[in-house]
Amino acid sequence: MHYHEAANFLFDLRRFSVRPGTDAVEALLDHLGNPETELEFVQIAGSNGKGSTARITESILRQTDRTVGLYTSPHLDDLSERIRVDGHPMSDDAIATFIERARPWLVDRAAAGEPLTFFEVVTAMGIWEFARRDVDVAVLEVGMGGEYDATSAVDPVTAAITNVSLEHTAVLGESVEEIARTKARIADEGTPVITACGGSALSVIREVVTDAGEDVRTVDGPTVSDPDPNPDVTATYHGRIETRSGRRSPTDSRIEVTGSGWSYDARLPLVGEYQATNAAIAVAIAHEAVARSDGGNASSASAPIPAESVRDGLATASWPGRFEVLGTDPLVVLDGAHNPAACRTLAGTLSEYEYDDLHLAFAAMHDKDHEGTIDALPTPESVHTCQPDHPRAADPDVLAAAFRNAGIEGTTVVPAVADALEAAIDRADADDCVLLTGSLFAVAEGRARYTRRVVPTQVDTPADAETLLTDADVGDPERDRVRDGLVHRVLRTRLDPSQAEALRRAALHCGLECAVSDVGTGGESIAVVIGGTVDRLHELADVIDDADTHTADPRIHTADPRIHTDDQGAHTDDQLTHRGIGLPGLAETIRDRAESGDVVDPATTPGSSTTADPSTTAGESAHPSTSWPWTDGPTVMGILNVTPDSFHDGGRHGTLADAVSGARRMIDAGVGIIDIGGESTRPGADPVPVDDEIDRVVPVVEALQDLPAIADGDVAISIDTRKPDVADAAIAAGADVINDVTGLEDPRMREVVAEAGCPVVVMHSVEAPVDPDTEIEYEDVVEDVLDALQERILRAEAAGIDRRNVIVDPGLGFAKSPSEEFAVLSRIEEFAALGCPVLVGHSHKSMFGALGYDADERGAATVAGTAVAVDRGADIIRVHDVATNRAAVDVVTAVHDPDSVGE
Repeated sequence: MHYHEAANFLFDLRRFSVRPGTDAVEALLDHLGNPETELEFVQIAGSNGKGSTARITESILRQTDRTVGLYTSPHLDDLSERIRVDGHPMSDDAIATFIERARPWLVDRAAAGEPLTFFEVVTAMGIWEFARRDVDVAVLEVGMGGEYDATSAVDPVTAAITNVSLEHTAVLGESVEEIARTKARIADEGTPVITACGGSALSVIREVVTDAGEDVRTVDGPTVSDPDPNPDVTATYHGRIETRSGRRSPTDSRIEVTGSGWSYDARLPLVGEYQATNAAIAVAIAHEAVARSDGGNASSASAPIPAESVRDGLATASWPGRFEVLGTDPLVVLDGAHNPAACRTLAGTLSEYEYDDLHLAFAAMHDKDHEGTIDALPTPESVHTCQPDHPRAADPDVLAAAFRNAGIEGTTVVPAVADALEAAIDRADADDCVLLTGSLFAVAEGRARYTRRVVPTQVDTPADAETLLTDADVGDPERDRVRDGLVHRVLRTRLDPSQAEALRRAALHCGLECAVSDVGTGGESIAVVIGGTVDRLHELADVIDDADTHTADPRIHTADPRIHTDDQGAHTDDQLTHRGIGLPGLAETIRDRAESGDVVDPATTPGSSTTADPSTTAGESAHPSTSWPWTDGPTVMGILNVTPDSFHDGGRHGTLADAVSGARRMIDAGVGIIDIGGESTRPGADPVPVDDEIDRVVPVVEALQDLPAIADGDVAISIDTRKPDVADAAIAAGADVINDVTGLEDPRMREVVAEAGCPVVVMHSVEAPVDPDTEIEYEDVVEDVLDALQERILRAEAAGIDRRNVIVDPGLGFAKSPSEEFAVLSRIEEFAALGCPVLVGHSHKSMFGALGYDADERGAATVAGTAVAVDRGADIIRVHDVATNRAAVDVVTAVHDPDSVGE
């Protein structure tokens, strides 16, 4: 079965209405061999905050060296996001395998008049995947309610209820007490419940859980109303982190969480008082889950999880789309608040920021309390109502009328979500705030403005085209039609289905080949592949630009089938209106990609956000010139390890004199950057204490300042470290670049880079030092690495790091098999889609061992890899042997531009 067939089958189940109860899910799990019996579960319910709490819980548990599954809903971009193992989404192949196995049973069940819903089947699929991947613990976010939710087909080791407010009253009950009773029944005998509920909701939860023979552990936090007077856990919110330069972080806060025998003062990359409460629940859940898996319970153990693991888990618990800051000039915030309670919380968080006027992009589902939601939000200066591509989405004209009834006159209908967000940003001044909210489905479409990539793709033969189209889930007839015509430049991207169809129409009008994934509408973004000459790609870009002003352009616009249909679903002529394509910035990106795979100016790259005013940046790089060694063409980064245990050159530069001599040799050989490392990240390497690493690298950085090439800025100094304090000390000593193998995972490192204003290498990795036993199930290693790096870049920009200072490294040698590493090397040109310079670090790595080259025989293979990388668009080559690899760079550069030889 192909993935698109499996996805379409799943999305088609959305037509079936929810029926309370777990019998159907339990029957499907029984058909699958009862995979739930092999696992330990944590179940998290609540009216709001349960997704964030689930994500924080997972982040903490992963720090305990457990394999952790996470099930959440809805997804932002792709169905597989709902089901993750150690942060990696379920593969398309695994989804297809599951549906192939379950489909006959599901069809028979539907034929008997008892169909399962989309959520029920996806829940079972998540449990099946967690068992297949042998996770140690699975964290499940409850969909709706508790007792009757599909996730309640399992018996959790511990459960949580974040809070209770009026929601889904037709199903859950018409009072807070009724809803609390339904949610509390997720607890079976032997299952403790942790909750931040207060008042009557807490009384009901105590009654239900006590009747089940277990305890209730209460949490008191800044957003808890009428809390338990004697809570088991307390949370304190200290607001956003203040950096050393005195500015407040736009993305990170400081919290304190205290329980019986433990207390943590921690950083959290989530903002808002409610997140402190969520974090406290998560810490309590994680402690309880670990204690019970070890045979005890948290109430009898002071702290089952080491304090550093808890702090690290909190510090890395990002959660896209939940008060996510994606720009600072103006402040741009995306938040999936979808009911009055969530919007009141959102308003409270927004009050922590200083801004002049608020410009709102708003969408909602038709069954939500629009009036209450609007009343709960801060008063906006302007409103742009819009409509996500979802069957339950409210008509933006109806939403606009609701805002006008609330006295907001500056309200405009801009149907496409991305266009509405763009209109709000265009309306805002630098000191204003732009907020997209009302629905997580709208947030998903708006967020695509920042994450959408147009990827240049090398297609040399019809076989290459066949592989590309198959991976894009293009069906057989369409694949046969376009395969042989995919010549010249080939670009691929992912769009919402309606956008993909509009782009396909425009591409065909321009004489381009264009194929679209067979995944149907209303489920997830889908793949689009376009091929043709440079001139025709430019013509396509012109058509897209024209669509911004000619709203009925037949080359690109189609009627919106979500609203304007008759009873049979056919378009009615008297209701045809046209919806903007919703792809701001796409035309310029297509022009850039059509010309070459070179890095584009971030200012014209969709997804690049403006950074903070330079006046707020505390530091400057040692060589503040905008011209760097990689600016004018490919360059070589020479590795200067000053540690005794590095895998290739350990001990070679053990003394300061040896290190300086090594740097001189590199400069004579034509190096552009010298990368100084004081800690090995090879498999099995022992971590180096911060002070020891500083003592190793800082004297070298200081000594190299006296070398003319470095003093003149012709050669840059990079510091290879994952520790913020080391990076800070090295920058103060004169280093120009930070090379972080963890990809800025530590928020303190983002702060150091932002304040220094220096270039930074953001590498894809899973862990450092490398664990050779780590196995990642990639769907497509290049696409997966691009996704991960894109998220790292967004976090960097939100922290105030200019995208023009970001260099990306796909991380050869880190959690990839040799075949995956060679796949990355062969497709380096695709990383240009991120709009950043690309670094390749392949020197003497074990990937060459798979070709039969021993550790001391990999020099020539490294040079060959350098030639391939530069030929395919790499900007920086990180190697041990500068002279031979510099020669490879020079030869390939000359082949690309023969006229430059001899100049």
